[in-house]
Amino acid sequence: MHLSQLIIGIIFIIGGLALTVVAFFAGFFVLIYGLPLLVFGIFILLNKKEDVVESIKKRGGKKK
Repeated sequence: MHLSQLIIGIIFIIGGLALTVVAFFAGFFVLIYGLPLLVFGIFILLNKKEDVVESIKKRGGKKK
């Protein structure tokens, strides 16, 4: 896992949790922002596809 992936995932999760808690006191419309942030944060932390480096196939020579 890359450091940037970890940092952004944690920031999104904390922001999502904070907005979800605020939604119970301020208004439920804040959940529109809080829940997607929480889901994206979890997805970013659990995404392992970006850790795999794809091989580049070399085709042909130089382009002119």
